[in-house]
Amino acid sequence: MKLGKPPFRVLVPGRNFRYEQVDASHGFEFWQVEGFVVDENIHLTDLFGTIKYVLGELFGKEVKTRFATTNFPFVEPGVDTYLECTICKGKGCSFCKGTGWSEIMPAGMIHPNVLKMAGIDTKKWNGFAFAIGLSRIVNLRYQIKDLRTLTTPDMRILSQF
Repeated sequence: MKLGKPPFRVLVPGRNFRYEQVDASHGFEFWQVEGFVVDENIHLTDLFGTIKYVLGELFGKEVKTRFATTNFPFVEPGVDTYLECTICKGKGCSFCKGTGWSEIMPAGMIHPNVLKMAGIDTKKWNGFAFAIGLSRIVNLRYQIKDLRTLTTPDMRILSQF
């Protein structure tokens, strides 16, 4: 953002590492796509519409989603996006931790301080940001019950996908 001038529409893929307890739906290393939009008159409803559109394209128009407020350091308000678990069809499994819902797309409105640090006038511009894990998309789209299946070196397992 420091190198350009709004409006922005950005998608950035990347490899991530974080301290995480490894389980069926989390790994310490993952690939994700982060995105953000900065423009005039951007609203939370624009973010929700974008998320619903993207998830509808990935999982079908009938996909069930829900949002919950949360805290993330660079957005305010922050939202977690949940997708009805496609592995268990909402009944509860190890991937969704028995809830029937899987976190799929954390997001939020870009905090004004982030924009100010980039030299952007927050009286004119605002925006939203989101991220989506690529392996989680694969797991939920193809009903793979354990994220670790995708990182196994066993070609007999990987060749199924």
